[in-house]
Amino acid sequence: MGFKIYLASPRGFCAGVDRAIDIVERALKIFGPPIYVRHAIVHNRYVVEELKGKGAIFVEDVNEIPEGSIVIFSAHGVSPKVREDAKRRNLKIIDATCPLVHKVHREVKRFAEEGYNIILIGHKGHVEVEGTMGEAPDKVILVETKEDALKVQVPNPDKVALTTQTTLSVDDTREIVEVLKSRFPNIVLPKSEDICYATQNRQDAVKKLAELCDLILVIGSKESSNSNRLREVAERKGKKSFLIEDERGIDPSWFDGVRAVGITSGASTPEKLVRRVVQYLLNNGGISVEEIEGIEEKVKFALPAEVLG
Repeated sequence: MGFKIYLASPRGFCAGVDRAIDIVERALKIFGPPIYVRHAIVHNRYVVEELKGKGAIFVEDVNEIPEGSIVIFSAHGVSPKVREDAKRRNLKIIDATCPLVHKVHREVKRFAEEGYNIILIGHKGHVEVEGTMGEAPDKVILVETKEDALKVQVPNPDKVALTTQTTLSVDDTREIVEVLKSRFPNIVLPKSEDICYATQNRQDAVKKLAELCDLILVIGSKESSNSNRLREVAERKGKKSFLIEDERGIDPSWFDGVRAVGITSGASTPEKLVRRVVQYLLNNGGISVEEIEGIEEKVKFALPAEVLG
């Protein structure tokens, strides 16, 4: 007996990712290759490989870039030190940082200037977290877990502000926030509009899928924070869930006894990979495809002046 296929909505590219990829493609057309990009423009191997094929060169350190070249900062943002290093090498900077990440950077800077210590909820080593912490390294304290929140110490408990990695949702941080609020009653919380709309919308869509499906496949790279969170949301709902890059990551044994399969994709995953997975499933037991109704995203971010020519 076959299984039904349900597609989450929304899924895939968010406005920040769309903008970042568009910036690289436009820069390649306007200025010609090579265009250097500091870090993977977004966390998806297919996107990166496609842009490499068009002449983009990805580096982890701006000091690897020849002086006077063009550099694009990835959607995840960079620290002031990276900006200074780029300027010292006389690099022409085009900034593809997601505007929501920029907003967090500005707030961290402002709070630090006002004498606050800032608690940042995020994942150690994630490139976005490194960039945010770089705005005020001596003032920002990273908290990853509820246990961290119970132990964290600050010089002045009455002057604490909170911010989060943008790829975490309200659900991801709820428990940690509750602990911090109980320990620091005067903590300044992030404004609701600072929470990444796309992260929350995609997680809400997965919860809808979980009501209908026995198995949920999340299409995204293992480096993608928001893709990993989507898989965890499905698991918290008691559903078997796997993170795959494309149809080649599928194990046919997953479908034994399954009547409905849900599919979603991370915010940096191209839709063509979703289509490939759907086709694979239709060729291997899938009997129908239905898209779940979800929030329609109308957010668009303006492009930087350098690529509007």
